[in-house]
This record gives sequence, C-alpha cells and structure tokens, in this order.
Amino acid sequence: MTEGDGALGVIVENDVPVPMRDAVILRANVFRPDAPGKFPGLLIRTPYGKAASGYERYVRAGYVVVAQDSRGRYASDGEYVIFTVENTGDAEDGYDSVEWLAQQPYCNGVVGTMGASYNAWMQWQAAKLRPPSLKAMCAYSIPLELTEVDWCGAFRPGRRVRWWLTTIAPDLRRRHGLPPPHTKEEANKIWEDIEHGRWLHFLPWLDLPRYLPPGLAEYAEDWLRHPNRKAWKFAEVHKEVEVPNLDFSGWYDHCNGTMGHLQGMQKNARTEVARTQTKLVLGPWNHGGMGQRKLGEVDFGPQAQLDINDLIIRWFDYWLKGVDNGIDRQPPLRYFVMGSATWKTADTWPPEGMSEAVYYLSSAGDADRADGSGLLQAEAPSEERSDTYTYDPRDPCPTLWPRTLFTHPSDRRQLEYRQDILYYRTPPLEEEVEIVGYPEVVLYAASSAPDTDFFARLVDEDPGGPALDVCYGMVRARHRNSLDEEELLTPGEVTELRIKLGATACRFLKGHRMRLEITSSDFPNHDRNHNTGRNDLEDSELVSAEQRVFHSKECASRLAVRTEEG
Repeated sequence: MTEGDGALGVIVENDVPVPMRDAVILRANVFRPDAPGKFPGLLIRTPYGKAASGYERYVRAGYVVVAQDSRGRYASDGEYVIFTVENTGDAEDGYDSVEWLAQQPYCNGVVGTMGASYNAWMQWQAAKLRPPSLKAMCAYSIPLELTEVDWCGAFRPGRRVRWWLTTIAPDLRRRHGLPPPHTKEEANKIWEDIEHGRWLHFLPWLDLPRYLPPGLAEYAEDWLRHPNRKAWKFAEVHKEVEVPNLDFSGWYDHCNGTMGHLQGMQKNARTEVARTQTKLVLGPWNHGGMGQRKLGEVDFGPQAQLDINDLIIRWFDYWLKGVDNGIDRQPPLRYFVMGSATWKTADTWPPEGMSEAVYYLSSAGDADRADGSGLLQAEAPSEERSDTYTYDPRDPCPTLWPRTLFTHPSDRRQLEYRQDILYYRTPPLEEEVEIVGYPEVVLYAASSAPDTDFFARLVDEDPGGPALDVCYGMVRARHRNSLDEEELLTPGEVTELRIKLGATACRFLKGHRMRLEITSSDFPNHDRNHNTGRNDLEDSELVSAEQRVFHSKECASRLAVRTEEG
C-alpha cells in the first residue's frame, strides 16, 4: 500500500521472506520511500512481534526500514532460543539480515541497525561478526550482562514474571497449540484484570516454569538455577565491533547498565571510529519513557523532553548519508541533572574529575521513624549507637510503582507508616549539592538470620513537597563479596556491607534534605529474602529477621557521593 502527505510517500510490504544461511526463512515488514532511487537501510530485529507501522518518519527522511521477526517468533520460521544462553544463533541471523537488506534493489548498500532492550542486544550480536554493510548502530537500553538485570543474585519478579507470561509466552503457546492467550494483548488483559496477584506472590519460584510453554519453560528454569551465569560477555563483544553506537538510557531505567557500553567501546572497540564516536544520552527517563519530560506524577520540566527519533535520524544522516550535521563533533556523553533541569556533557561515564563527599549515619536509636533523630552528618558519631527493625518477608516493604512494574520515581512519604525502614537525613541544605555517578553506602549491620537483604535508597526531600526517589541499591548478604560464591552471615555478628546505588545526576536544592533510607525488602521489584540461608528460589519457608544498623567511629556506616560544584 502507499500513503503520502506531500513528502515522500511510504510503500509497505508485509512478511517479506529473508533467507538465512541454514535455509530458515525469517519474515520482515519493509517500509520504503515511494520514490525512485536507492536509499540507506535501517534494520530492526525483534522477538516481540515486528511493527506494522510507526516508521513513516524514517522513511520520509529517506530511509528503507526493515522490521523483522527474529527466529522462532511470530511470522518467522525456526526455533526460538532466548538470550539467557550463549550462541543463540542471533549473531549469524543478524549478519545475514544486514547483508540481505544491503543487496535489495531499493537499498544503496549502506545499513544501520536500531532498537532498544532485547532489540539492542540483537544488534550487538550482529555487530560482533562485522557484516561489511553495517556502518552504524543505535542499540540502547541493554545492560552489559544479564546479571545486571537481576542484581546480587536476587530475582526480580516484578518485571521478569510479567515479561515471561505476557511478552514471551503467548506466541510460544500459539506455536505449540496450547490454549490462549496467544497474543500480548490477551495476556496483558488477563494479567491486569485477574492474575497479577497470583503470579507475583508465587512460591517457590522454581516451580513457576511448569506453567510456561515449551521454548520458554526450560530456559526460565535454567535462568533460575544459574542466577550468576554471565551469558552476554559484552566485554568480549566490544573488542569485535567496528562501528559506532548511539545509546540512550535514563536514571529510572532498570536496564541502565547500558551506560557501561560507552566506556567499554572507548577502551576496547576494534576501530578508532568506534572508540571515539560512540555516544550516550542520559535523561530522567525509565525503560518505556525515553525522551519524555514526565514519569507518572513527576514532571522534570520541558528541558527533560527530547525528540529521540530526531536524534536517531540525525545520527544515521551522518553515518549513512554523509550529512555534515556536527554529530562527530559532539561530546561522547550528554546527561540531564535532576533538580537543576540542565544538560551537561562529559567525555565518558561516569564523568571524571569529581570530588567525594561522605555523610555518616547517626541517631539516638529512633531512626525507624521518619520524624526521628536519624542524621547524615559530616563526622562519624563518637558514641556507640544502633537502630533496629524487624524484616518480615510475609509483610515486605512494597514497591511504589504503577501496574506496569517499570522503575518509577515515587514519593517515599507514602511508606512512612511502616516500622521496617530507617531514615537518616541531612539538616536543610544551606548550599546546593550536585551529585553525579554511583553513590555508595557502607553499612555496618547485623542480622538474626544467616542470610538477608539490605536496601539503601537515596531520596530528595523537599520541605514543601514530595520525598522523591533518586537512586537505590541492594545487597544480598550471602553474595556480599561475590556473585559466584556464597558466604552466609554469622547471626548477630556485625558485618561490613557495601551497597552500590544506581547511576544518577541530581542537584539537591537549598533548603532540601538528602535522605537515606535503609530497609530489607522492595517487593515485587525484588524477590523476598526468606532469611533462612537456603535457596530462596526453591524454598517456600519465610522467617522474620531482626536487623540492626550500627553507627560509631568503629562502625562508621556512611553514604559516599561524588559531587560537583553548582
């Protein structure tokens, strides 16, 4: 079909067969200009069901866009292999698809790839084989390793279970002749209206794969049995990549481990152009809201809004068309500072040249109240004190996210009724404090349990408004020293725990307070530590734990941040 609006019209061809080297046929929708001549090609490979529309802007900018179902998904033939294992075959399929597109009569032989998340992972797989026609990528929002998605050996049911049941499973159910749901829309409605509570509170997690279809069940079980497996190995992938990449992510993106690709490419990419021209843009966004100014009820201002499609088109205009639009002269990193609503640039992530500020935890023993005496102060307290709370996995601290279960900034005041959160705050700031990078909490803590979790969350407390999430981190005590080894706690013994918080750039304004929250759960964002010392994924027993946080010169629990003067 053809459509037009005075610019280039768009010709759409659906389910075009694309043969792979092993004779398996993948199918793609092709969107191309209704005009004579040849055009650069843009390839999107996806396991999520190729789009039937939405690329008209790219076509009218003078590109052929090919959206392809990956192997074993939707209209494509073959067997689906999920990305939790090595050697899925997607690297070879990606290579073959790039070269197929380059050889089509409407393509000028120059190809770029684009897409986020899983679609970004597929781009990296193809790029490591170096298809000759590939000249640039826009692979964004995919962490360096699968273990960065499920932190510290913890399972994240909020996103993972929903993703399995509503995104991956339906098409596999259709392929295997199982009862509905057979589409994402059907599965999402069942999740939203009926079954989300059942699945999010399911125990034990290792029994869940029996409810998943073949082609997913075996991989899900393998994932749960080997949470420390590093299947992606991007440190090795970067060494093989010859083309530059444009990456996007956000402070509230659960996949913002993608930030590591910039430094990885700068240090290890195969060519000079890939090392020096890879770019990264970071905003106050989450996984599904790239470029938007507003997340839920939080409006970061008009400065936060970017036209991501325009940036991607300009990127490919330079690399695929040779348009001198200055892309090559832009700094490698552009990032948004929350609180100041300003954009800054740097040569890498995290930016270099920052100084460190340390805030020590202190209280009179009543930090379990938001209006208690918990402090963040410049010096370690001289007097030995501690704060206590009970962590009951039957009553975990709830995740303050919407039903989509994407990471989301929230007003933490909603949880101040609970008794299982400790609060430490600075006095109202006399000067602005701008932090950039990865804050770290060093926690001296003891538990009555042989294994437990500790969460640390940095919050911007506005005296006249909300107490908003800035970033957080967690540690599963048994993996405090290594994800590959387990070391249980000695109940009651003080242990030093280091908690790396997520990436951020935030300016705490004058009169605001920096607030640090310590607790032991965030459910269903993270699975509940059962406090038994056994494998939480295969065991259903839940036991309460008595938690104690110490603060003194000898046990100097503290928050460290990298700061930049306003």
